[in-house]
Amino acid sequence: MATATVPAPAPAARVTRRRAQTRARLLDAAFEVFAATGFGQASIESVCDAAGYSRGAFYSNFTDLDELFFALYDDRAKLIAGQLAASLAPVEGAAEPPTDELVARVTEVLLLDRDWLLVKTEFLLHAARRPAVAEVLARHRAALREAVAARLREMAAHRPSPPLLGDADAAAAAVVAVYDGVTVQLLLDGDTAAARAWLRNLLSTLLSAPTTKDTAHGR
Repeated sequence: MATATVPAPAPAARVTRRRAQTRARLLDAAFEVFAATGFGQASIESVCDAAGYSRGAFYSNFTDLDELFFALYDDRAKLIAGQLAASLAPVEGAAEPPTDELVARVTEVLLLDRDWLLVKTEFLLHAARRPAVAEVLARHRAALREAVAARLREMAAHRPSPPLLGDADAAAAAVVAVYDGVTVQLLLDGDTAAARAWLRNLLSTLLSAPTTKDTAHGR
């Protein structure tokens, strides 16, 4: 009986997979370099050395370190959005849990990585002095807020009286602001457990606050 042969992957598929691996390795190396030396002190050469690649490999994936950072930022934003989705997802057949329980789920798993916070904060200062970079960063942060707002809208759909500050967009902006504030303290003291506790208390207060409509009706 003849043995069926498995066709070899098409060259394009191999190239695409190899390029994805190269890109991922450059991102990992960049994160390590940025965290260790600071974004302002990093260079394309140091990232390439850490990844074990040439400058050609870098430029086939990114135009500069700013673009590489934004790729890192989007990866972290997707991670946070996924954590929110998993934490706030309703359980089929189960009653909708109280806000405090949902907040506890979120803060238990939400990304609070001090190295990433260092990298992000240094890049924020870098962007603040460069209007074109700041504009791009603002768009990426807006996308993160929209991801948070989408999860809050889903949460509101399962509640007769959604605990939102006027609307999901305003609530999302407030949630991100609380997260940013708590992470500043984490940068200073390195106490992740305390940061999670603060985040849980602040978000519980924020998301349990009555809406404008509720206040107007004396609820």
